[in-house]
Amino acid sequence: MNTTFDLNALRTVVAGAKYGSFARAARHLGRSQSAISMQLKKLEEQAGVPLFVRNGSRLVPTEAGQKLLTYAERMIALNDEAVASLGASAYAATVRLGMPQDFADQILPRVLQLFVQEHPNVHVEAHIGRNYALAEEVRLAQLDIALLFTPEYNNDCGDLIAEMDMVWAGPADPDLVKDGAPVPIVAFNFPCEFRKHTIEALEKADRLWRFALTTPSLAGIWAAISAGLGVTVRTEYQTPKPFLKLNEIVDLPSLPKMFVAQIEHSALTPAACDLSRIVKSVASEQLRGE
Repeated sequence: MNTTFDLNALRTVVAGAKYGSFARAARHLGRSQSAISMQLKKLEEQAGVPLFVRNGSRLVPTEAGQKLLTYAERMIALNDEAVASLGASAYAATVRLGMPQDFADQILPRVLQLFVQEHPNVHVEAHIGRNYALAEEVRLAQLDIALLFTPEYNNDCGDLIAEMDMVWAGPADPDLVKDGAPVPIVAFNFPCEFRKHTIEALEKADRLWRFALTTPSLAGIWAAISAGLGVTVRTEYQTPKPFLKLNEIVDLPSLPKMFVAQIEHSALTPAACDLSRIVKSVASEQLRGE
């Protein structure tokens, strides 16, 4: 007799892999831990092999578990697409959007405003965080759509949204960057494309440099710049205008372009397709004035 996996159980293992803990998955799904454990046990009995192993405090999929997760994500997406196309249980649908912190203040509110007008009962999961992780989260179907910075652009990078100049930003203080003294750098923690290009530009120009502050937070970067700790590299978008005056008063190396691309998972529900269209429209309008 053919085995039929339970779709709710598959949602559980996908959530467990995403959150690294079935306790957190239980809270996200609104289920008890015992119910979650029973679903996992049933799936492992049906599969005939262990699906997860514990690595410290995290749960890591086995080879079989990773294979099942790939199918589970596709089965869930197809189920949700069928449900949405029939107009049933719209309240259960979820769309997942990711973007760097640079875009959270202006682009995200407009995207949400437009999306909720079309899909008032769809749950939106917004990941606002580090740029470097977004492409991988889309690949693993943890996100449907993501806006991200990329230093190079080709057709494999998704849809090109904007081409932007990278600029030096900091207090308009000529004494902050003195000839012969190391340039004090404020940057994101490793890895970060802006951080990488900052160092490459300075080393190519044979300029000494040092880290004054590193942080995972864009707000932390602007706090450090406001306090006069050093300089940073961003795009002009959402960079406070007083900090852009740095380029007029000090001689710092030139910087390459930065691109903004929109990428998406291959299996999108109709609601996620609508979200993709809205994100592309809003981001294009705000980042290149369309």
